[in-house]
Amino acid sequence: MLLLDGVLGLIVLGLWIFCLLDVISTDEHACRNLGKIAWVLIVLFFPLIGSIAWLVVGRPQESSTSSMPYKGNHGHPAFPEYDRPGRSVAANPDDDEAFLRGVRERAEEQRRAYRAKQRELGDNRPRELGEGDSTL
Repeated sequence: MLLLDGVLGLIVLGLWIFCLLDVISTDEHACRNLGKIAWVLIVLFFPLIGSIAWLVVGRPQESSTSSMPYKGNHGHPAFPEYDRPGRSVAANPDDDEAFLRGVRERAEEQRRAYRAKQRELGDNRPRELGEGDSTL
């Protein structure tokens, strides 16, 4: 009987340590149903029930360390960047005439605004040498 209690105690201790380390190493946003701090406290203060609860309802569905190279994934995210859902395909701006026309129009508008501001400032400030008049 004493041997069985010791073995069960070691199993519970191992499960508790595993779950505690798993909660600590899981990203905050990956924890389900509760925040990370709440899960740490539950597993820490209720070793058996907290560990089982973490495994059943708290642990992320997929591994939160799947993008970590030292965990066996070699740094590849779940979706390659070009296959990420909702990502628009980049177009070559040289091929897109409407884009280039918009860039030219915006640049010309900025030039006009700059010239108008310079004319406005030029009327209100004293003239300097080199602007067309010579005082000699």
